Amino acid sequence: MAKFKFRAITPEGSTVTGIENAVTASMARRALVERNLAPIDVTEKKGILQFEITREKVPRRELMHFSRQLAVFMKAGIPVLEALEVLSEEVGNKGFQRILAEMSEALRAGETFASAADAHPEAFPPYYLGILRSAELTGNLDTVLDQLADYIERDTEARRKITSALIYPAIVLLLSIVAIVVITAFVLPRFKTFFHSLHAKLPLPTRILISIANFFVTDWFVFAGIVVLIVLAAILSTSTRRGREVRDVIVLHVPVLGDVIRTAILERFCRILCSMIGAGVPLPEALQVTGNATTNGVFRRGLSTARESMLRGEGLATPLAQTELFPIAARRMFLVGESTGTLDDQLNSAAHYFDRELDYKLKHFTSLFEPAVILFVGVIVGFVAIALVSAMYGIYRQVHIT
Repeated sequence: MAKFKFRAITPEGSTVTGIENAVTASMARRALVERNLAPIDVTEKKGILQFEITREKVPRRELMHFSRQLAVFMKAGIPVLEALEVLSEEVGNKGFQRILAEMSEALRAGETFASAADAHPEAFPPYYLGILRSAELTGNLDTVLDQLADYIERDTEARRKITSALIYPAIVLLLSIVAIVVITAFVLPRFKTFFHSLHAKLPLPTRILISIANFFVTDWFVFAGIVVLIVLAAILSTSTRRGREVRDVIVLHVPVLGDVIRTAILERFCRILCSMIGAGVPLPEALQVTGNATTNGVFRRGLSTARESMLRGEGLATPLAQTELFPIAARRMFLVGESTGTLDDQLNSAAHYFDRELDYKLKHFTSLFEPAVILFVGVIVGFVAIALVSAMYGIYRQVHIT
């Protein structure tokens, strides 16, 4: 709970100040009124180190559990406001607890559930809000909340697969970089001093290795400049529109990895669009929300163009095929779904298809990436070993001959 400083008037007419613990300012005011105090001013009390630039995103698992629990409450006939008040006390995430409390206040003020959720994009993504708005119009909010929970669960599982597949190769690569830095910065300078003291003629691999070590020791600022440029490029690729456009094009053309990213985007697109159509969201709005929820700019532009063509009366399957972002199997599914009126079923089938493809391509990626990292480390370590052993052997021969 947060702490709120308040000034209030007692029944006797005197002014009092103090601290009230509550989730929101409105709840703090209500607590004061229940104590027969008339609040004048209620403001949140911030700690010395407490500041907030942007509101923290609510974890997807919290949103999934909330959706399932709210669906259960609504199926049991419990009003949304009462359900929100109960759930706001039970959720573990403090930020989400505050959001639910603020949504309860909005519902008391006469707003709808979807409009109350719309004020909190840090908790509810665009596709979630679009589905909520349509569900309130059709009156099947409990069913839709269950569907949303299922989608979030599948999406979370897909993200977990990608993360777990990349953890081991990333650790191996990081340890390899650390090993190379240690060898270059600490081990080689000692051997260089030893070789120099013997005035020995060193073989070519050893001279190359020492030159590399000298570069990192004497010309370290060049290496530091390269690192700074890489960091700046990474910042520009996320903070500027042009940088994001270039990044999105590049990542899709990276061998193997680009194929994995493309499949993950397609799987997510099919799942979101399937959920929205199943919830009764009009197709133009569903496609717009789905396109905006896509993180890659290439797909976002392609889906925007497809939506414009659809609004001109060209249907959905043909404009999606014209973007050339979807494989032939998916295009056929969309065409069959549009022709037979089973687009949501075909999108669900496509999502399952891309899910299996994602599993396969992740395994293929890790099966290539792990040996590549190990081979890279082996080449570096082998070169260092050859350079040092050949130098020691050369020194031994020179000493033995003399």
